[in-house]
Amino acid sequence: MSKTDVTARLADGVTSVPAADWDACAGADNPFLSHAFLSILEDSGSATAQTGWQPVPVLIEGADGKPVAIAPAYAKSHSQGEYVFDHAWADAYGRAGGDYYPKLQIAVPFTPAPGPRLLLRDPAHAPALIAALESVTDRHGLSSAHATFVAPDQVPLFEAAGWLIREGTQFHWRNDGYASFDDFLGALSSRKRKAIRKERAGALEGGITVRHLTGRDLTEAAWDAFWVFYQDTGSRKWGQPYLTRTFFSLLGERMGDQVLLMLAERGGRPIAGALNLIGKDTLYGRYWGCTEEVPFLHFELCYYQAIDAAIALGKTVVEAGAQGEHKLARGYAPVPTWSAHYIPDPNFRRAIADFLVRERASVEHDQEYLAELTPFRKA
Repeated sequence: MSKTDVTARLADGVTSVPAADWDACAGADNPFLSHAFLSILEDSGSATAQTGWQPVPVLIEGADGKPVAIAPAYAKSHSQGEYVFDHAWADAYGRAGGDYYPKLQIAVPFTPAPGPRLLLRDPAHAPALIAALESVTDRHGLSSAHATFVAPDQVPLFEAAGWLIREGTQFHWRNDGYASFDDFLGALSSRKRKAIRKERAGALEGGITVRHLTGRDLTEAAWDAFWVFYQDTGSRKWGQPYLTRTFFSLLGERMGDQVLLMLAERGGRPIAGALNLIGKDTLYGRYWGCTEEVPFLHFELCYYQAIDAAIALGKTVVEAGAQGEHKLARGYAPVPTWSAHYIPDPNFRRAIADFLVRERASVEHDQEYLAELTPFRKA
């Protein structure tokens, strides 16, 4: 297919693109990039212009009118719900007399899970899609474009186009051939093995039990309970929850088989919960909350139960969300994450580029230090 056979356009939301066409580009590996998940964010009122996340996906279409490449893009009027913090950039640009917002965000809203940000049915169209993102930014007078939590294999595509690359850190668990949680524990030092067993026992004292719900087991009663947990955590972390109650009902209705909801119960009454999504190779931990403070219950639901579930489901990775050095002692190891940034203003670009050089040196130093502190592996 030649360049003259394709056109670029801005779509009016994910829901305006046929699901089959979207998923032909997105693939089936990462549930967050599916048409189902992104359209749920729109249909539930969670990611809309009113919440500062106006969906404006950028499409490259072939001669038949079907997309060959898509970027899940959003016009942002703030920097909330991104997990790659650029508030200092916004302040600096404002002090220089510029308007940082709106900006273009290529991401999955409220989801710090690495994955492709160029959804490519035909990989040859990656440069054209990046050029289209730049064109949207320039033509609409936006300050910048930001692709966050970019899959590592796509970072060179942005770098080749001249985008600035930023490095961060998350903590993931990897299945090194474990057939059970005890098998995983067997790879730890005796001290760490005892500490984890003590935490797991302590979390479930007093008759606490844990249920794993998926598919048809995701009842409205279960979502009502989790909604209470989510609201409590969201209000403490972000001021107000990002997602609406309708989001969870639609998630269970449309993607129930890719959802794993863990509820901790005392006497049959839910007191805490953790929400996970199931990918091809990865179990993604997303939200947690509780109405009763129980020592170690957060670790049990979000980390240990996730490892249990990943092994049972045959998954090779658990991604338990953003940040959290406390995950090191619980079998999770530091891994780099990446974002890419298009800054049209040359003076602002130079300042950001200088900052990123200094920041990366610090991030990589910390990663080396954290890797040395990963004490759970035997020699």
